[in-house]
Amino acid sequence: MSRRTKRGWIAAAALAAGTLVLSACAGGAAPNNGGTESGDTGKITFRSWSPIQQTTQQMVTAFQDANPGTTIDSTIFNYPEYLVDLQTRASSNTMPDIIGLQPGALTQQYRNNLLPLNECAEKTWGANWKDKFYPIGLEQAQLGNPKGDDNYYALPILVQTVNMWANTNLFSSAGQQIPKTWDELANTVKAMKGGSYTPFLLPAKDSWVRNVVFLQIANNVDPGYVYKAEDGSAKWTDSQIVKAFDYWQKLFTDGIAQSGALSLDSYPSGANQFEAGKAAMIPLGAWWIQQSDPTKDQSTIPDLSKGMSGYQPFLFPTVPGGAAESQYVGGTDVALGISKNTKNPTLACKVLTDWIAGEGAQKLVNTMNDIPAVQGVTPEKFTSDKQKQIWDMFVNDWLPKVKYSRYFESPKIDTAVGDALSAVATGSQTPEQAAAAVQKVQDQVLAAG
Repeated sequence: MSRRTKRGWIAAAALAAGTLVLSACAGGAAPNNGGTESGDTGKITFRSWSPIQQTTQQMVTAFQDANPGTTIDSTIFNYPEYLVDLQTRASSNTMPDIIGLQPGALTQQYRNNLLPLNECAEKTWGANWKDKFYPIGLEQAQLGNPKGDDNYYALPILVQTVNMWANTNLFSSAGQQIPKTWDELANTVKAMKGGSYTPFLLPAKDSWVRNVVFLQIANNVDPGYVYKAEDGSAKWTDSQIVKAFDYWQKLFTDGIAQSGALSLDSYPSGANQFEAGKAAMIPLGAWWIQQSDPTKDQSTIPDLSKGMSGYQPFLFPTVPGGAAESQYVGGTDVALGISKNTKNPTLACKVLTDWIAGEGAQKLVNTMNDIPAVQGVTPEKFTSDKQKQIWDMFVNDWLPKVKYSRYFESPKIDTAVGDALSAVATGSQTPEQAAAAVQKVQDQVLAAG
């Protein structure tokens, strides 16, 4: 299936805040301490960077309460540490029963370690099971599959847009409007400089942030063209792609991004600064609504995040000469896969599908961790009209319009683009040189088949 779909969204997000063993069982998450052959009870291990640990705990508890005799041993990492742990476990054949994945590069990297989930889904939801999902999630779930391989090696539990967020209090105090065009963005940043906050906070240390910002720019310069470069029907060195690299560079050379952007990570540093009111704008995604989690003690939530009172999502500003309107970029926030060497695939399937569309899913959605991958699931409680308005906008307006993926199919291209963007930001490569570097990797990927 094409990832340039009629509907869609994303994120990638990658946003767990700390490593925590959530199970009541002693010891670490030891993969493959499977359950009984009956498949109804036993132990399942889960590792991921998302959902955040508090939300995962609620999902775990809900399943264990409804399924006596079952234990879920769950560990949530920060995203970079999760990737290291996953790679280590894959190389030592000690994969957890259920693992968190993103579509495209990450899923394809571990595809040979994963069970196809088609049969699990059909047994749980029936022959028309695909109708439950937002189409973009399922389309991206097969992103990068070899030709003729129609399996789903991961199924989404959350979807999202990638976009900008504004601190509306700071905008109001400065007498500024949220920018819709590149020129407005540059002028707004200039007008808001000199205060106690950063006008445009770019956590560019993270490759995923660099890539999603670039994809928002590239899909405005020439909607969809960047994916033609990846599938070989166009070149990364074509003028449209070079222009996208050029506007990425302008974030740094024109003083839009803050000094030292390449040393700032998104989580926890960038997110903490934004929530503390130290930035007027930041590129993140739909998942930021989780900061207003209705299930939390509201006295513990920072003032800006209570009911989303201090925030407004907006689309990345348009680029001169590009599409007249900002484009919707997104996709799957987090998907789940089942390891081939699980000792209890039946129980693993039961947990996975519950977290997608069962009691666990309701717990997940109640926290507003992100947008559910299945249609018709909504939080049981909202804490403000603004919070509900933002939720409804994501679910009913933005998500159905997402046409372009935040993911690349190939792990090598994903890495190459992230590295090229870093080189452009530091000035060690020109946009033309960066595009040529990615094209060189693209040629290798296409030659390998």
